[in-house]
Amino acid sequence: MRNIKTIISIAVLGILTSCSDFLNVVPDSVPTIENAFTLRSSAEKYLATCYHYMPANGLYNSSSIPNAGFNLAGEVWYPDPTHDINQDYLNIAKGQQNVANPWGNHWSGSRSGSPLFQALRDCNTFLDNIGKVVELDAWERDKWIGEVTFLKAYYHFLLFQRYGPIPLIKENMPISATPEQVKVYRQPVDSVVNYIVSLLDTVMVNPSLPERIVGGEVADLGRITKCIAIAFKAKVLTTAASPLFNGNTEYVNFVDSRGVHLFNSEYSVEKWRKASDACKEAIDYCTSYGYGLSTFADNFNTSYIINDTIKTQLDIRTSITSKSNNREVIWPNTNSRANEIQRWAMTKLTTAAVNTSGPKSIIGPTLRTAEMFYTNNGVPIDEDKVWSYENRYQLDTAEKVDRYYIKEGQVTVKMHFNREPRFYADLGFDRGIWWGNWVGNYTTAPTAPLYFVSGRKGEISAKADISNYCITGYYAKKLVNIETSCEADGKITSTTVQYPWPELRMADLYLLYSEALNEVGDAPVDSTFNGINLVRARAGLKTVQESWTNFAKDPTKYTTKTGFREILQRERAIELVFEGQYYWDLCRWKTAHVVLNNPIKGWDISQASPQSFYTTVLLFNQTFEMRNYLWPIETKELQINGNLVQNPGW
Repeated sequence: MRNIKTIISIAVLGILTSCSDFLNVVPDSVPTIENAFTLRSSAEKYLATCYHYMPANGLYNSSSIPNAGFNLAGEVWYPDPTHDINQDYLNIAKGQQNVANPWGNHWSGSRSGSPLFQALRDCNTFLDNIGKVVELDAWERDKWIGEVTFLKAYYHFLLFQRYGPIPLIKENMPISATPEQVKVYRQPVDSVVNYIVSLLDTVMVNPSLPERIVGGEVADLGRITKCIAIAFKAKVLTTAASPLFNGNTEYVNFVDSRGVHLFNSEYSVEKWRKASDACKEAIDYCTSYGYGLSTFADNFNTSYIINDTIKTQLDIRTSITSKSNNREVIWPNTNSRANEIQRWAMTKLTTAAVNTSGPKSIIGPTLRTAEMFYTNNGVPIDEDKVWSYENRYQLDTAEKVDRYYIKEGQVTVKMHFNREPRFYADLGFDRGIWWGNWVGNYTTAPTAPLYFVSGRKGEISAKADISNYCITGYYAKKLVNIETSCEADGKITSTTVQYPWPELRMADLYLLYSEALNEVGDAPVDSTFNGINLVRARAGLKTVQESWTNFAKDPTKYTTKTGFREILQRERAIELVFEGQYYWDLCRWKTAHVVLNNPIKGWDISQASPQSFYTTVLLFNQTFEMRNYLWPIETKELQINGNLVQNPGW
């Protein structure tokens, strides 16, 4: 919020970077706003600037604004010291957040934070001036207005998600504004949500914004559509209805200098009703334009010869890694393609010597993540009455019946046997199957030859050098496109099949709808289960009702509001694993202080024998304080604007 007059007068200066395939240009700097909106071409560059502030959720290198949620939920962990990834959000996970120079600072845009208030000012500048472009057709002007209006809503939401009550940047301050006028106040949470929703409602009635982008890698892929807007509205309202923002008595005394309460501490079931209506509307709308849960056949070459077991795993894997026109991904972020993240997630798939351009395996899913997945009966491993939870760390030898999951005749822990298909689809593990990536010929025989991970000391996937290795003993297979090649020398960079990062997909919407319906009533009803059961069916599981009735220690758990809430939250954690959603879910549910105050563990990767390798190792004692639910505002921002107040606990 510093020196707004100066910022407004030079808002168009700097690097105007293109945001996706639709504008693959190197924009020029221009001296005035008038020049920026003289020609269609320069106005389009300014449009690209408005997109440019989007966090790069599919990128994890040191120069990007990475996916905050990916590293904060204890889903993955890294060697220490960490190499080749942006460590800023990992520092938050380690409890090093601070007020002097916050990590992931979206307020002013430092330390892996996007300057979102500047983004909002640029969006306002665009909307104020786009009408001046004479050579722009009316339909295209309206379309661009719809896109930037959505981006205003999106950037406000990203700030809201981190900071809660925020100033609303509805319009830019005039140059004549006094110093006192630019010292804005934070607005109450309900006011922030209402404003975001009003912007999205405006987008939905825009006559020129398309419902969706159709075709393959077309120029407009990744640009905002009405399907994106209506799905995002459902996400906004579900977040607003959740315990962090709905009836949170922890913030009953959170007031600004005027005495205005910034949180409404009174719980409202009406917020959940609005959320459920928005989810239903979004599902119906998106479905009418061809969206749905995808399968392997929808996205990839059907000439591959596979059996039903492998097909189910590929249905799951390809739901996010399909390169283009994925019917499940409502919002494919082409500004954030999954490229090098595949190298960092992938285990080495050949016996060649280590290559500096090859798979690095440094993204290590934790033992907590591995234990989160269900049994093959579709219930948690500690709730399945026929699955031996107490013996899960004991060793067992794979038999012929296990050959499409674990290498026959090989020894691993019992925890790797009889798990749900998503366990095998999303995780790589020692002696576990890894289908794809051109290790073998998949067009001549069913699943032959199969590749199995060798993850113990001295083997090709074990610790290879001092900087690049998996610290936990698990690999994030879910993030690797099955057609990304691992060549004979271990390289994959020249043959990486990139895919747009899935910002929003149908599975997310279905689970949000089941969640909202559960919170509206006193107990789940038939319709409450529809969304979650669709997601489970694609994952090869029976319905919630069947699974709990037949296999759970508490067969009636799903019949209560509290019980189904717990089931739903576990389902979201599994289905959306490694997508950066779980951390924000934990925060909005107000359960982060329960889940994240637990140790991070993995296997002992320094050992060669299975008896020694399968020993749990403490990697870090993670902590989460109550103050971490809202991120700190940088101290100097409070010094510049005395009307701002700091978030509680900081």
